[in-house]
Amino acid sequence: MSQQLQFSRLLDLLLKLIDGNDYTSQELCEVIGTTRRNLYYYLEFFQKYGFYLLKEGRRYRFDPRSPFFQQIAPTVSFSDSEAAYLYKLVNAVERGNAYTESIRNKLRRLYDLRQLTDSKMRTHQLQVVNALHEAMLRKRVVMLCNYSSPHSRSVSNRVVEPFMLMNDDNDVRCYELSSHMNKTFKVSRIGEVRIVDDVEWSHEYMHKKIFTDIFMFSGEERLHVVLRLGQLARNLLVEEFPRAAKWLTSEDETHWLLHIDVANFAGLGRFVLGLAHDVEVVENDDFRNYLREQVEKMNF
Repeated sequence: MSQQLQFSRLLDLLLKLIDGNDYTSQELCEVIGTTRRNLYYYLEFFQKYGFYLLKEGRRYRFDPRSPFFQQIAPTVSFSDSEAAYLYKLVNAVERGNAYTESIRNKLRRLYDLRQLTDSKMRTHQLQVVNALHEAMLRKRVVMLCNYSSPHSRSVSNRVVEPFMLMNDDNDVRCYELSSHMNKTFKVSRIGEVRIVDDVEWSHEYMHKKIFTDIFMFSGEERLHVVLRLGQLARNLLVEEFPRAAKWLTSEDETHWLLHIDVANFAGLGRFVLGLAHDVEVVENDDFRNYLREQVEKMNF
């Protein structure tokens, strides 16, 4: 097979999997003119380069939140809530207008709007998010009414100072007045948000935003580590975690320094231990001790 034909099929497959519809493997094979074996090879290729493949039953599509899409459109991407709000506005405009149809189609291609606009649950979630936005702008205390907690197996009201929406507005970071702790609440488990108009934040100095590192570990602390990477370690890091490139500086032709913050050592430690021969810890004694402890626990 010529490289040109293979490249053409990859592009045809990409266009299909981002058009807002789901396709079976047989339908995809027919569209791009290939065998099922080659199709799975192409899908594996895309997954390797930053595409998240979603499968529902026997049907496939690419997740619009895939790292690849986030990298090529960082200045025009919307949160899920923003996309749903725009889609609602466009749908309110008279149909038949070429511009509104174009915008509607683009939103459907780039966002998973079936989950965002077609359920009562999502409508409720948008109302909760809008109330939290207002409270944060006004720096007001709110009551999270009928919050369902799976840990305590209870439904209760939580009085909090909300200060940070996270994970595409699916979580909210708050300071809880009764426990004097920062906690993360699931927006979907909030029955209603009641803003206490006459009560402003009084514990803003206690608010601690949660930090998520490139290895998808979260925490309130940022642990700074400096590593010296050889060529293999550097290449693998950038391929698996493209955002890490901005924290790399070239030391010479075959070595790079990585200055990185992590929420805990687990993700970075896994990477370093897998490439120990090509990585040197330059800074952070706690990380060195963590690596030694992990090595001692290994059973060979």
